[in-house]
Amino acid sequence: MNQPELYQAGIRDVEFGARVKLVEPCNVYGCKIGDDCFVGPFTEIQKGVRIGARTRVQSHAFICELVTIGEDCFVGHGVMFINDTFSTGGPARGRRELWRETVIGNRVSIGSNATIMPVRIADDVVIGAGSVVTGDIVAAGTYAGNPARRLVQSK
Repeated sequence: MNQPELYQAGIRDVEFGARVKLVEPCNVYGCKIGDDCFVGPFTEIQKGVRIGARTRVQSHAFICELVTIGEDCFVGHGVMFINDTFSTGGPARGRRELWRETVIGNRVSIGSNATIMPVRIADDVVIGAGSVVTGDIVAAGTYAGNPARRLVQSK
């Protein structure tokens, strides 16, 4: 009978700022988490990720390699960050040169179950729950839908 290759989830090789709160179980490794951050349970934060001060990452979020999140942000429950765009018609299969980065500005709130493709998001943006962000967001405002579009503010 064959035995699987087992990997232990855990917290390892993380550079933590002061007063970080992290709820286990989670898989957090090789990343940097700033002062006064909160990380909820059942999250994965992969190597090279940088999370700015006072940012909250709620449960079941997945933050893959090549993601940078600014200060004072909120990442809702079940938010998924993607770094592989399937640019060759299928998965990159670990070929890092095919992955793309995501940069999230400061004071960005991302609603539950949103999917964030490799993009840049400006400061002071709100992403609605369940939205799929497929392109850069360069202006502050509220965005929602699939693909996410700016909502018109009524006066």
